[in-house]
Amino acid sequence: MKFLDLARVEIRSGAGGAGAASFRREKYIEFGGPDGGDGGRGGDVVAEAVEGLNTLIDFRYQQHFFAKNGQGGMGKQRTGADGSDIVLRVPVGTEILDEDQETVIADLTAPGDRVILAEGGNGGWGNLRFKSSTNQAPRRANAGQPGVERTLWLRLKLIADAGLLGLPNAGKSTFLAATSNARPKIADYPFTTMHPNLGVVGVDDAEFLIADIPGLIAGAHEGRGIGDRFLGHVERCSVLLHLVDGTADDPVADWRTILGELDAYGGVLSQKPRVTAMNKIDALDDAERQARREALEAVAGPVHLMSGVSREGVSDVLRALRAQISDERVRRRVDAEEDKPWRP
Repeated sequence: MKFLDLARVEIRSGAGGAGAASFRREKYIEFGGPDGGDGGRGGDVVAEAVEGLNTLIDFRYQQHFFAKNGQGGMGKQRTGADGSDIVLRVPVGTEILDEDQETVIADLTAPGDRVILAEGGNGGWGNLRFKSSTNQAPRRANAGQPGVERTLWLRLKLIADAGLLGLPNAGKSTFLAATSNARPKIADYPFTTMHPNLGVVGVDDAEFLIADIPGLIAGAHEGRGIGDRFLGHVERCSVLLHLVDGTADDPVADWRTILGELDAYGGVLSQKPRVTAMNKIDALDDAERQARREALEAVAGPVHLMSGVSREGVSDVLRALRAQISDERVRRRVDAEEDKPWRP
């Protein structure tokens, strides 16, 4: 399945049906009078967050969503049928933006969240509504209200508890593959990750969700690289894991590069809790580990040592992340033995 986190849609609610101008004419009925019914109401355009989706790819192939119009009123005081609604099923975490791509109309962050994007028009009144003591035979009926037509943008921000940050080839995908069942692409060249990946990791008796986004490079806030396009996916995270390549020429400079891009990006990312870990320590001897760790701790504070390949120190990093996530967001880890059905 291809990943798509931004889509443009054209929507239109249904128009209300016209009221009927009708009179009762039956044999042996001396006084007929008006009996035109009202028109039906037009359908709404609704967005609903559903589970099981993590991409907006469906909206690449269908961008137009039009609700049904209401049926016109009829004689014998019959009201027209209402137009059926149309529902846009979107992933949890989808923001709905106005045409300017800045005004947030709705933020669907929980399964079942619904919002009406365009209300259908009301049906017109039939001539029965206009009957009065001074106007016994009205010949007027109202037309239905037109529907609402608008252009909207759907922007997906993945719901994750922790987010991975780092330069390309810092080992983010390796870490995700080592700690979860996710299978991101791993290679020895930059930008192997082209779209965000999600993985459920477990530590002690808890499970939480980690998001891996493409690597950032210097100047990302100016449009260089692709990582800045996906920073929105870690805006909802409780904590960020900043991975630094321990085998790089200057790990401190790499750390400062990412922090500078977070500050330039703005928003809440630069203020979020961070756990810093120096990765790839399996390629360093003890003296190199200590020297590079001390240099990094001088500017970044406490630094964890880990290796996604050998899994050394991975559990300590996961526990540090878990400590920054509220109990409401994590899930209790279920052992395989507990899943087995009881048998005599």
